[in-house]
Amino acid sequence: MPGLCSLTARARGTPLVRASAKQIKHFSSSSRHYDYTDTLPNLKIGAHTRVLFQGFTGRQATANVKESLEWGTKIVGGVKPGVEGEHLGLPVFPSVRAAKERAKPDASAIYVPGNQTAKAIEEAIEAEIPLVVAVAEHVPLHDILRLHSILKTQSKTRLVGANCPGIISAIGKCRIGFQPLPCFAPGNIGIIAKSGTLSYETVASTTRAGLGQSLCISMGGDPLAGTNFVDALKIFEEDSDTKGIILVGEIGGTAEIDAAEWITDYRRRTTNPKPIMALVGGQQAPPGRIMGHAGAWTAPGEPGPEEKYKALERAGAVMVNHPEKFGEGMKSLLGRRPQSPGSNSTFRTQKRGISTMRRATLHHSHKGRPHNLQSRNLSIKQFQALGILKQTQPAIPINETAPSPSDLHISLTIDRTALSPALIAFQSNAFEPASSVRLPFSYTTETLTASDPIIAAVASKLQLPTSAHPNLAQLAQTLWKIFKQKEAFVLEVRAGYSSSSTAGGALEVRGARFGFDGAAFRSSGRQGEVHALRNVKEEVHEEVEAEKHGIVYVKLDGEGSIGTLVNGAGLAMNTVDALTIHGGYCANFLDTGGKATSETVKSSFRIITSDSRVRAIFVNIFGGLTRCDMIAEGIILAFRDLNMSVPMVVRLRGTNEEVGQNMIAESGLPLHAFDSFEDAAKKVISLARGQ
Repeated sequence: MPGLCSLTARARGTPLVRASAKQIKHFSSSSRHYDYTDTLPNLKIGAHTRVLFQGFTGRQATANVKESLEWGTKIVGGVKPGVEGEHLGLPVFPSVRAAKERAKPDASAIYVPGNQTAKAIEEAIEAEIPLVVAVAEHVPLHDILRLHSILKTQSKTRLVGANCPGIISAIGKCRIGFQPLPCFAPGNIGIIAKSGTLSYETVASTTRAGLGQSLCISMGGDPLAGTNFVDALKIFEEDSDTKGIILVGEIGGTAEIDAAEWITDYRRRTTNPKPIMALVGGQQAPPGRIMGHAGAWTAPGEPGPEEKYKALERAGAVMVNHPEKFGEGMKSLLGRRPQSPGSNSTFRTQKRGISTMRRATLHHSHKGRPHNLQSRNLSIKQFQALGILKQTQPAIPINETAPSPSDLHISLTIDRTALSPALIAFQSNAFEPASSVRLPFSYTTETLTASDPIIAAVASKLQLPTSAHPNLAQLAQTLWKIFKQKEAFVLEVRAGYSSSSTAGGALEVRGARFGFDGAAFRSSGRQGEVHALRNVKEEVHEEVEAEKHGIVYVKLDGEGSIGTLVNGAGLAMNTVDALTIHGGYCANFLDTGGKATSETVKSSFRIITSDSRVRAIFVNIFGGLTRCDMIAEGIILAFRDLNMSVPMVVRLRGTNEEVGQNMIAESGLPLHAFDSFEDAAKKVISLARGQ
């Protein structure tokens, strides 16, 4: 809808309206000031860390515990509600509180499905477990909003995740998550990443360069992260084991911009700063599309990937276009870094000298048409949004009209930095950050009234008289009610005054765009009535078909001669970016997911080859949970069963990479296997050109 682009515009210095003490549940009996930032030191895990598992006896947790124990992680037991006993030679506790009293854990790994994750995290917060790591995907957004309102009121528990591979100390042999252990080696590089597969590529690159890792923290791919880039950077700054820092970002939110501001300040106040390198995935992502991760989409008004890239570069981070380049690049930076306090001018000169790691000029061949978010989040049509408004009390007059310069734009959405809901307002045909107001407020807020400071702030920005405050509050309260009851992630309305009223009179809604959280329905079975509004007949057929097989597929516009198959959203975005930089034209984004099977691979090929533009296929797999030999088997079977004639380049790295590479090489099929991304990219581009 024209003009409704306030969804994620970035504004600084806006007030945070918090709930009263009575509204908020405090989990600690201490009377001192509660500050979530006090929990930052809990991220410094190591050989001393005593790890508890929630969901201990489940299949995935059991496999993970066996691996982690063998690697050296100090696991003290697990929790199965209401059950006491033993599993894998370790105690099983009936509750987290009982485990805290008897095993004294420093951290808890949450290994339960997305619909149970919030309850498990809350139990860990109540027991004051210092560090909680949540790995599950599809945790409902409103569950996380509620959890963050709790986390802000305490200073004992730090959350990592959700939707992340976890945190790992290579030096201390402590793994809390499902990272592929063969990639890691003790060393001195600190890594913080949104993407799991990109972080594994980064780890492997630093291991191959002989640097190893100190501490690796995953921010995760959800919109609301328990630990962000700045949190990790603060830890790496003070950590004597960390000599260099790598940051792996992607589209969505402002975390990379926040990190750039922190890096700028760090380099200004530090004589001999630690070298920092970075990557931003999703340079070629079509506007508004969700690229695998729930939080990987750029909304109108939000900084795009190129803006993030430039901000980090201006701040002094050395940028790369592929994680394969991190190892040698960081090795060069560390080799030339002054070893004693002094001027950092040498570092600046050396940074500029690594010209081969500079990004080439980006050619945005996939501008993309305006597009609803795919089914992970449901964006409904305007008439459906207006229908929901009509059914909600307090009722708001509705008069659907064409956009006008005098329209008021009011949005209720999430603030990814404040980790809370937020009201956004502006008055103009198009959104301009300077002319808008963004007001985060507590998720525990029950009602928005005319006397609330947040209503006064919106009215002031829109230049509304005091007499209009009650009407504005009524509209805000109606939106807030829909937002919570129906688990929305954005509600945007275009409003104005009825023809029979003045600026002090009645507001009427003239247009609306509503979006709802897909995870609430997908993992928890909630909001079925809202999600029944989805009409798959109006969506891209291949994307709907992919969803049936657990695949995230986005069809890209343009020439699109290269089909891509990748495991992991971040790696899939970066694969499209890197191929484009090398001169290729990608037909699709395809993320098989972290648990891809041979059947998943076969289904992926069927969907890719249904696109008549595809003249070559690039398979880029980094094995973590997904084993390279299993992917190789899927490729070979699919090639034979589907009678495929499209030439294919395969790059397998990670778990069982040598086995998988040998299977491809010995298959006798026209498959081209590579280890290096650069070599693989050149080959597939050549094949797509018919060379």
